[in-house]
Amino acid sequence: MDAAEVGAALTALGSVGLLLADRRSLFLAGLGVLAAAEGALVVSVVLAAAPLRLPFDVDADSRFLITRAEAGGLGRLLPLYTVLAIAALALVIRLVRGADVRVLPRELALPVGAFLAFASVSLVWSADQEAAADRIAFYVIPFVVLVVAIANSPFTPRAQRALGVVAVGLAVVFAAIGVAQAATRQLLFFAPSVEISNAYGGLFRVTSLFTDPSLYGRHVVLGLAVLLVAVWLRNVSFALALVLSAILFTGLYFSYSQSSLAALFAVGVAVPLLVGTRLTRKVVAVGAAAVLVAVAVAAIYEVRDASLREATSGRSRRVHIAVRIFADHPVAGVGLAAQPRASQERDQNPAPESSYVSHTTPLTIAAELGAIGLALYTAILVGVVLVVDRV
Repeated sequence: MDAAEVGAALTALGSVGLLLADRRSLFLAGLGVLAAAEGALVVSVVLAAAPLRLPFDVDADSRFLITRAEAGGLGRLLPLYTVLAIAALALVIRLVRGADVRVLPRELALPVGAFLAFASVSLVWSADQEAAADRIAFYVIPFVVLVVAIANSPFTPRAQRALGVVAVGLAVVFAAIGVAQAATRQLLFFAPSVEISNAYGGLFRVTSLFTDPSLYGRHVVLGLAVLLVAVWLRNVSFALALVLSAILFTGLYFSYSQSSLAALFAVGVAVPLLVGTRLTRKVVAVGAAAVLVAVAVAAIYEVRDASLREATSGRSRRVHIAVRIFADHPVAGVGLAAQPRASQERDQNPAPESSYVSHTTPLTIAAELGAIGLALYTAILVGVVLVVDRV
């Protein structure tokens, strides 16, 4: 039985035992079995819930706290929060009943803990304290719970296969919805900038169950990456992989996301370089170099008469302003989640705040948390490499 089957069996047993319990010992036993069931299921359910954002938001001024998101937007990660809350409760029950705590690798736990602590403390000097508090409540704290819950969950070979199926399955669903949107030219969710570009631009970019085409594209690339590894290791038939890849790439195409295509290219090169034969690595390396040269030449030809701002769709301006913020606050930055507002305040012709997100993680960290945050982020990347190398 795989993890999902074990979880289902334990859920049934625990539910019956808990509902029919007439003694304290039986009641606690039922809770323990349900906790074990959650442990067997939580990783797959977390992966399934992680991308899903229902069109509801949190508003402290609302009577019921939860409100409906407006203007085609999406709300918080409510499905993920629900799963994490249950997982945390299950973990507490297991620990109370004597389960051992799994110790995270120190080379990863220390920099992650230090980074999150520093980011949280930066609320004190954040130039946008409301956004910083929002980031801590809805992202930092759930992220910590997520790491602990995942670390204390069982990982059997079949559970790992289930994770692969969930990742590819979600990507196929997203891609299918994206293709349908391209055919009907109707979006479920969207950011205002996407609506404007679709109305007046030459391309109709789809978003599937997301608000941003690039975010949607990256989720599809994740499915393609897992599928590529599975094919390379011969864990899935070539015919099935071909069909699924066709669906995924078609959905990715209609996102018109250059960053997603670049990520797919990186994955396509990295996988054979890591697990291929010596000859395969040489062929891939030469082919990748040729493709990069061709893309560079084509890009130069395409933008030869355009300014840097036009060529990068305005992103160079975002980067330039964020660099200025880092230069003005080099040690500790302007505080968590404050980069967009700080950038807006430095622009002589300010646009909506959402137009100033740098879209470059290291640069955002540098602007918001300064050299200290950037050093801790680098330490996290080093820790990730060390842990992956150990695996």
